[in-house]
Amino acid sequence: TTTCSRRESPCLCSRPSQPWSIGRSQRASPPPHARPLPARARSAGPIIVDPLFMDHGLKIAVWNVRGLNSRARRSAIRSLLGTTSAPIVCLQETKMALIYSPIVLDILGSEFDDYTYLSADGTRGGILLALKSRVVTISDPLLPQNALTAKVFVASGTPGWLTMVYGPQDDADKILFLQELRDIRAACPGSWMLCGGFNLIYRAEDKNMGGLHRRMMGRFRRSINDPAIKEIYLNGRRFTWSNEQSPPTLVHLDRVLCTFDWEDAHGECHLRCLALVV
Repeated sequence: TTTCSRRESPCLCSRPSQPWSIGRSQRASPPPHARPLPARARSAGPIIVDPLFMDHGLKIAVWNVRGLNSRARRSAIRSLLGTTSAPIVCLQETKMALIYSPIVLDILGSEFDDYTYLSADGTRGGILLALKSRVVTISDPLLPQNALTAKVFVASGTPGWLTMVYGPQDDADKILFLQELRDIRAACPGSWMLCGGFNLIYRAEDKNMGGLHRRMMGRFRRSINDPAIKEIYLNGRRFTWSNEQSPPTLVHLDRVLCTFDWEDAHGECHLRCLALVV
């Protein structure tokens, strides 16, 4: 596990998926442009955590990018994320063991002047947290096997914990991953939000076909219930991943969860998918 920052001191500092926005709202009808995930899309796209009435108006972009090694992909990511005005960007599945300042500059631009990351294991996984330090800072980063956690501070408002995850594929590793989330919660009391690709479901409706692993679904459900966290509703999209077959298997693997005190502090916010495929 490796961390890095443009500064030598600890940074003080939110499949490709699609951008989303977070907020407390009723389950509104999907907007006219929203449509089911195409069979050819591997996942949704960036997710924008876009609070509508948070005390500090913080936006968080969350995206499973399926690798950052391609210059063309970096350009596409920068173009789309540039439309969000998000001061915090969380990228999963970077597939990079080392990330340094020129890469972050190439992906996100000069405003993102601080970052930390979790190294990929070979060509699997990897998480990048980048931010605009004039807007937000982080402290106390934690980097276990499948997640990156940091305490987030803004100029005004209540600080809270942010965890980005990229869940494993193997069942035995998934059990360890769920314990990892419990350990993170124990080490990070107070307001907490976690987001990313969990590679787990906890409801039958999260998959369009059979073949449900109900025992693992139960484990994930208990992990959500035990620390009293809830899922924030994703507007305009039911599934976030496809196997690209015909007919496709569609699954809701990418999520944003939060504790009830996080919702109390940042209740008026909205979660939405910003684009279909990049």
